[in-house]
Amino acid sequence: MGFSQALSGINAAATNLEVIGNNIANSQTVGFKGAHTLFADVFAEAQAGLGTRVSAVLQDFSTGTLESTGRNLDLAISGNGFFRFIQNDQVVFSRNGQLTLSSDGYFINAQGAKLTGYPVGGVGGDPVALQLGSGNLQATATTAISSTMNLDARTATVDRLTVPFDATDAASYSYSNNVTIYDSQGKPHNSTLYFTKTADNTWEVKMSRTGELAPETATLNFDTNGLLSSAAGLGSFTFSPGGGVADIDLALKLDGTTQFGNEFEITAVNQDGYTSGSLVGVLIDDRGNVVGNYSNQQTQILGTILLANFTNPEGLKPLGDNAWQETTESGQPLLGLAGTGLLGSLEAGALENSNVDLTKELVNLIIAQRNYQANSQTIKVQDEVLQNAVNLR
Repeated sequence: MGFSQALSGINAAATNLEVIGNNIANSQTVGFKGAHTLFADVFAEAQAGLGTRVSAVLQDFSTGTLESTGRNLDLAISGNGFFRFIQNDQVVFSRNGQLTLSSDGYFINAQGAKLTGYPVGGVGGDPVALQLGSGNLQATATTAISSTMNLDARTATVDRLTVPFDATDAASYSYSNNVTIYDSQGKPHNSTLYFTKTADNTWEVKMSRTGELAPETATLNFDTNGLLSSAAGLGSFTFSPGGGVADIDLALKLDGTTQFGNEFEITAVNQDGYTSGSLVGVLIDDRGNVVGNYSNQQTQILGTILLANFTNPEGLKPLGDNAWQETTESGQPLLGLAGTGLLGSLEAGALENSNVDLTKELVNLIIAQRNYQANSQTIKVQDEVLQNAVNLR
């Protein structure tokens, strides 16, 4: 009589207890993926079974629950995929999105691994460690002003032959509106748009900057229903601020402007220039774009986080510290942007909890304990039987 069957059962049960214990120990570890033990019987032809063995410890990559944290640099993946990090010159993958910014602007995890993605304009190229630039956002000169308004059709006509335009004479134009524009160095300039009804369904548009009248004149034509039918000369307002900056050339876009018999009303006015600004905050959207917020009220995409997926995630090699490494069994990583293909979306201000079901693991622990005890009992019984055989006279 042999003890090998019971010993194999004890060894397998001990491994199972270790796996369950590890699951329980990591039930509160962010991004942790639980595992379970697979068993296989050991059999020899023409004999009773030789016991059991652990055939594999299989990882469970089902998604854990997402928990809101309200912290901008906490990230969770809703769906499939892994974050890709560079740790000690080695590429590793993780579901833990607890990030901080290093002193030199890299997005890092608690182990100092750097999050990777695509630089600005480099989507689809080689992934790099994402880093925030320390420079200011460069000023941009105004190139277009867009506005929507209603010009009152009841307005009296101004005869340009007898009343020449004069910005200081309110009788020489019908309406005016102020808008700030910026030069190439980000300096603001007060400007004014002047609208003058010069004939039925016809309006003249002039523009001035403080101390300077643009030489161009635009014309707006409306149809009999008061809808804008044509707008000539709206792309060539030019100013020369001097002081070492480039001339300001801008287009005036008045799409949607009407001429109805109602009061003059401006419903929208925007311009695309801005002064320089310094970085004051960072947020990450659900597509993985790292968006910088600047002191001049502008935003700019600074890079894009990439995700990775695998044909067989269960073949990944666990490295500890919530990280895995690709293997021949997992296949090569399939890289892409969040929300595309089979990759999940990103949730900023949230983390993925461990996918361990603690109640289930405690039940499994009881079963594994009984299994261990039963195999121990088998050894005890076999020992008693062997002892009885020895004591035969």
